[in-house]
Amino acid sequence: MFDYTIETSKSIEDTVKALEENLKTEQFGVLWAFDIKHKLQEKGLKFEKDYKVLEVCNPFEAQRVLEENKLAGYFLPCKIVVYDDEGKTKIGLPRPTALISVLNDMKIKEFAKDIEVRLIHCIDQSI
Repeated sequence: MFDYTIETSKSIEDTVKALEENLKTEQFGVLWAFDIKHKLQEKGLKFEKDYKVLEVCNPFEAQRVLEENKLAGYFLPCKIVVYDDEGKTKIGLPRPTALISVLNDMKIKEFAKDIEVRLIHCIDQSI
């Protein structure tokens, strides 16, 4: 599957806070939090669903990946989304292994698998 997505009973705000804390345990930080609902409304569009995109990065892993294959930078930083889906909060990410597979680089795929497992663990701990 392209993505890993699960549901939580927490609010979007509480889910984002929990995720930020759990990411720290894996030395990931949130570089940027993009509030799509707010941005679309700011542009005069009607969009009522909460949808947050977190750009997350572990600088040590980013360096390791880029030193191996500079094209891997096209997939950095990793994205995790937290959004409202018919009144339910969902949290997920595009699987790094799915994205990186287009490079046909087995060493990079191993790095991506490790990062994917760690990010999924952070998500699972955040619900």
